[in-house]
Amino acid sequence: MAEGKFISYLRVSTDKQGRSGLGIEAQREAVVRYLNGGEWTLSAEYVETESGRRSDRPKLATALSHAKAIGAKLVFAKLDRLTRNVDLLRSLVASGVDLVFCDLPSVPPGPMGRFLLTQMAAVAELEAGLIGERTKNALAVAKKRIVRTGQRGRPDIKRLGNPNGARALKGKQVGNAEAVAKLKASAAQRAGDLKAIVDDIKRSGITSVRGIAEELHARGIRAPRGDTWHPTAVSRLLSRLST
Repeated sequence: MAEGKFISYLRVSTDKQGRSGLGIEAQREAVVRYLNGGEWTLSAEYVETESGRRSDRPKLATALSHAKAIGAKLVFAKLDRLTRNVDLLRSLVASGVDLVFCDLPSVPPGPMGRFLLTQMAAVAELEAGLIGERTKNALAVAKKRIVRTGQRGRPDIKRLGNPNGARALKGKQVGNAEAVAKLKASAAQRAGDLKAIVDDIKRSGITSVRGIAEELHARGIRAPRGDTWHPTAVSRLLSRLST
């Protein structure tokens, strides 16, 4: 039974699939079925049109940052709807965000789930390597046959696919340079974690500090001190992101 906050990520490979809504609706229905029952909140949904082999996905980066910012789980309809790129899967597992796949309900969230997904990524990488090796060997054999027989043109070879606040300390005159540096580093890391979300907000047409503050609040993301966002806090955030 699903519990807690979730953010869903839906992906289709082509613009045609995205416009038809068929692939997206099937994934959305799978997520709803998985979340049926229990006390849960679907905080946001991110939809992206991109190849499963590509790792540079702005919407996925935003979804990951959003989940990390509010302590939510990232839910996907199917593993192959997330990626066929082993390195991308491994980097998502290493992010520390709990990943949930509706087609793999036996993989639990938390450390055990991340361990199992890491093993699955390793197996997928091994399988991809073996397929690549078989393909290379098959091409070498075909090349020898062409040289031996004088056959022109390309051989009929079946293509094998891959399945796969420092400021507060200063005000109190603490004078602890190490602690100040640590707080600055923490603030910079927090800003980095929110970069994809801020970029997504700007892409939607919201660029004023007040507008960004309201949108961060609407997405359930708390300010550094745990309260609501104010324009001053957003200005500091934007300043850190610009350096």
